[in-house]
Amino acid sequence: MSTTVTHDIRITASSRFEPAQSDPIAGRFFFSYRITIANTGRDTVQLKRRRWLIHDALAAPREVEGPGVVGETPMLRPGQEFTYTSACDLNSAYGRMEGRYTMLRLGDGVRFEVPIPDLHLLHPVAAN
Repeated sequence: MSTTVTHDIRITASSRFEPAQSDPIAGRFFFSYRITIANTGRDTVQLKRRRWLIHDALAAPREVEGPGVVGETPMLRPGQEFTYTSACDLNSAYGRMEGRYTMLRLGDGVRFEVPIPDLHLLHPVAAN
């Protein structure tokens, strides 16, 4: 698990290998990840967009970009948090995800970027 705080937005991220959805012999490694976004500031904010760059040891990098997360654009008042779970598949036992969220401060309409802590996607056997 790793955490970053930028512009009063705390992002905590963790990943997990999912053996039931994976088939290492066929080169399919499935990972879930859990993200918690907490507003530690004084202004209400809304998550508008996300951008991920997925690095796979055996494939070209992939980019995932679009509105919100898991079909939502959550609004966070001061002290509120939002948690979601999603997933990523790789062709190899090792990869990494890096990303950022575009947030909107509702009071003054200012957009700002918040980095997401890197997620390391590692098959347990590859860790030995």
